[in-house]
Amino acid sequence: MLRAHDVLVVGGGNAALCAAIQARRGGASVLVVEAAPKFYRGGNSRHTRNLRCAHDEGNEVLTGPYPEEEFWDDLLRVTGGQTDEALARFTIAQSKELWDFMTGMGVRFQPSLTGSLSLGRTNAFFLGGGRSLMNTLYATAERMGIDIVYEAEVTALDIEDGFFTAATVVHDGRPYRVAARALVAAAGGFESNIEWLKEYWGEAAENFRIRGTPYNRGTLLRMLLDAGVEPVGDPKQCHAVAIDARAPQFDGGIATRLDCIVFGIVVNREAQRFYDEGEDFWPKRYAIWGRLVADQPDQIGYAIIDSRSVDLFMPSIFPPIEGQTISEIAEKLDLDAAALERTVAEFNAAVQPGDFDLAALDGCRTEGLTPPKTNWARRIETPPYHAYPLRPGITFTYLGVRVNARAQILMEGGMPSANMFAAGEIMAGNVLGKGYLAGIGMTIGSVFGRVAGTEAGRHVRN
Repeated sequence: MLRAHDVLVVGGGNAALCAAIQARRGGASVLVVEAAPKFYRGGNSRHTRNLRCAHDEGNEVLTGPYPEEEFWDDLLRVTGGQTDEALARFTIAQSKELWDFMTGMGVRFQPSLTGSLSLGRTNAFFLGGGRSLMNTLYATAERMGIDIVYEAEVTALDIEDGFFTAATVVHDGRPYRVAARALVAAAGGFESNIEWLKEYWGEAAENFRIRGTPYNRGTLLRMLLDAGVEPVGDPKQCHAVAIDARAPQFDGGIATRLDCIVFGIVVNREAQRFYDEGEDFWPKRYAIWGRLVADQPDQIGYAIIDSRSVDLFMPSIFPPIEGQTISEIAEKLDLDAAALERTVAEFNAAVQPGDFDLAALDGCRTEGLTPPKTNWARRIETPPYHAYPLRPGITFTYLGVRVNARAQILMEGGMPSANMFAAGEIMAGNVLGKGYLAGIGMTIGSVFGRVAGTEAGRHVRN
């Protein structure tokens, strides 16, 4: 299989498969090289749960309309305006086609989860999660005659004046020169490369957990940048959430995420709060917490709730640390007991009366407290108390390659490559300058995967 093809797709996640399928539909012969073993194929996509898409009306899964302009407003808020507006609006407009595209390939969806996620109207949840999604896409690709090779790592690219001719692919310990008429780069970011992360974060990166695949080491990204591709994105920006500190270094996935933050308080090693836990609905703000924890001493935080909130969120796979008193919680967390008791007491004293409502920005807030808590503030006073240790959980990095709306990779100076295209996390920084919106990673990967495959196929035909 490691021979010349019309289109070479590097990567094995959702974006890569969307690209491969589209290129094959255009009549091209397609080879997909995936660095991971077959069992771990799919990159971070196998850990995903849902896809955000604009739509004009609800359906059997989505509970109501999600107009393009509302999607744009949501994205603008979480990125603080750090996005390429033209590409972002293009992504949102194209997302309207994803429901039919996915269901047409046999992908099945389930009713959205209820409760604190607030995603029933905006996001479609994959039945069986990301692994089921990837199994369906791979089955489709195989039926279409797309060649797929696992444990195949690209170690070199032949690129001259922005034109790709071949890649060196190592498989079973042997290097192969694989020529192709078009390249689709869909191999993710560099979040699993701790040494690369340390170039920007320093030793703090040693305390990061990588939520997804250990195979996203940025090898392809580095080669493209070294070949004169124009970079995009701040290397310190990433999709980073607060996860259970007891999670494994790599591949813990969605189960290690903690959704309890809005229901209590979060303190650092000094037992001090450092951010508003109730700033916005969780799907719009949860991805800021990884960076917030990363900026704290020793890159650790502690979420503390009382017994009234235990059943309001999806817990981690790790049990909470329990105590009948705040002092007992402090002792178990190795925090200064007097400092934690003082922080909780000051928080409780600042909580104002209000009607607690998970489904709304309820205005249950603190007064005279810095930082404030602006929604869902309730006194922490009903034992047993529960605590979870937090670490930064990196999903993917935003440093990537710049592209245009045809998914063409741009060389330094802005000239588009004639036959190199990109999709997924390796180019997500074009849309995500900072922040994150639940499900938008899959949106970007699906939209630009389809575009990259279509354009690669068109280049081959021409």
